[in-house]
Amino acid sequence: MASTDTGADAKKDGSSAAGESQDVQDTQDLAGLEAGLDALESAQAPRTPLRETLIRKALPPISAVALVLVVWQLLVWAEVAPDYKLPSPSAVWGEVTAAWQQGTLLDYIWTSVSRGLLGFLMALAIGTPLGLLVARVKFVRAAVGPILSGLQSLPSVAWVPPAVLWLGLNNSMMYAVILLGAVPSIANGLVAGIDQIPPLFLRAGRTLGATGLRGAWHIVMPGALPGYLAGLKQGWAFSWRSLMAAEIIASSPDLGVGLGQLLENGRNNASISQVFLAIFLILLVGIAVDLLIFSPLERRVLRGRGLLVTR
Repeated sequence: MASTDTGADAKKDGSSAAGESQDVQDTQDLAGLEAGLDALESAQAPRTPLRETLIRKALPPISAVALVLVVWQLLVWAEVAPDYKLPSPSAVWGEVTAAWQQGTLLDYIWTSVSRGLLGFLMALAIGTPLGLLVARVKFVRAAVGPILSGLQSLPSVAWVPPAVLWLGLNNSMMYAVILLGAVPSIANGLVAGIDQIPPLFLRAGRTLGATGLRGAWHIVMPGALPGYLAGLKQGWAFSWRSLMAAEIIASSPDLGVGLGQLLENGRNNASISQVFLAIFLILLVGIAVDLLIFSPLERRVLRGRGLLVTR
């Protein structure tokens, strides 16, 4: 009997020792995993040399522009179209140098850019609270949501005639057209971003006392940031297109000459080189705003969420 008890005790001791060994092993594995995750989070990506950055980011667009210019010049030499339909690159460059020498080139750009950015900021101030309201209040969403979607699909040029009749030929008309084009995109982008927030985040925020404006600032807006940023990019695109439509259709000495008016002046003067100059400047401003403002913001958001992979 004693031997049986001794065997049972030995078995228990062996089981206990095995259990303790397994616990120690699990603890070590967990500690190793935590250490690996900490190292992964704290690891700093090596800084890319400036020369490599320039080659990787500047060379492709420069090469694309050079290819377009070569093909363009070849088409001119092949005389696929007369000069009054297809100007040569040198003719368009002559328009650039003439406008620069007259001191009007930067005025054309600044007139449109200042209107576009100010109108976009106004749309941002209106579209953001509107998007929060639509996303968080069911009745408002049912009532206003379809209208926002309809306004977003409505061409911006459709707002120019009524805006001229309501407000006259002035900057207020320009800003009204920009707002009607950009606000729906910004609001819908924020609504889409809020819809993609995991419900667990919202419940956790309410549990911690983040409700009302505090919850919107600390929980809802950070969670909806990717969708919101996409809405901002689209809102800027609508702002810029709406402004160009308004400048092309509505002209007045009090409004000055922006890029859209420059394009219309080229058409009225039958100057295809001036038309091409206006088109290139409009395209250049759109690309510059995306590269200097929205692309860095997007990279920062993706990097903060661990979604940006350096290749």
